[in-house]
Amino acid sequence: MREIIISTESGSDLPENLVKKYDIKVIPMHIVMDGTSYADGTISVDKIYEYHNETKKIPTTSAVNVGEYIDFFTQIRKEHPDCVIMHLAYSSLASSTYQNAEIAIREFEDIYLIDTRNVSGGCTAHLAKTYEIVQAKKDTVTDYKALADEIESWNKKVFCSFIPGNLDYLKAGGRVSNAAYLGATLLRLKPLIEIVDGQLLASKKYRGSIEKFVDTYMEEYLAKHDVSRKCLYLMYSKGLSQVALDRMKENAIRFGFESYEYVMTGCVISCHSGPGAIGLAGCCE
Repeated sequence: MREIIISTESGSDLPENLVKKYDIKVIPMHIVMDGTSYADGTISVDKIYEYHNETKKIPTTSAVNVGEYIDFFTQIRKEHPDCVIMHLAYSSLASSTYQNAEIAIREFEDIYLIDTRNVSGGCTAHLAKTYEIVQAKKDTVTDYKALADEIESWNKKVFCSFIPGNLDYLKAGGRVSNAAYLGATLLRLKPLIEIVDGQLLASKKYRGSIEKFVDTYMEEYLAKHDVSRKCLYLMYSKGLSQVALDRMKENAIRFGFESYEYVMTGCVISCHSGPGAIGLAGCCE
């Protein structure tokens, strides 16, 4: 049987321990500050926060370009001749990464492009499930297109949401109006952002500090989504308090999860969430 390689972009926020465990190849997206582009992971998240504090602007983010994808896939094939590549792309509705990858794979055979229709921890959950599927079928599979279709079908069974830690980032990015920003700030409201079919949609609002509503948020997420108790993905951006981080873990155990994985947002996602964000992701069986 041919070797199957799984790949993705840095916007998936796949934790380094899982990158190594699953041997997943990751290509960086980009952050742009004052006209200079930085590959995700080459600067610290703190740099993003410092830039905003100093300029009151947030960096912009940009997709992997076609040429970078071609180089990326070429290198994988050089290291793994005759492999089949399953590339799980950041949501096609949230970035042009998918469209650029779609153009790039025309230069190759046996690269299957899969739209996760998710971001960050949602992609991480989908990647973990993909590894599980590949491990179960790698010695018997003959129809790789069917395998790719099966993997992509899981984008309807992964549920991800998050609550930004700082509305300044949503306001600076033009995602909330000045009136909505002022109202939410005065009332100490934080919007719940749900990834629905690849799009980021604001739904309900929580009031007060994250530490006070973390239990309610997790209870409501789990009541709405009957996710597998194998693993819960605990998303956060740098700046979330240790109290909230510990409470997320305690709740995962309380609700009967066999394991949990912390997923810290990288530079690309932190440009949208700001410091101190919280989120959840999981797969429904």
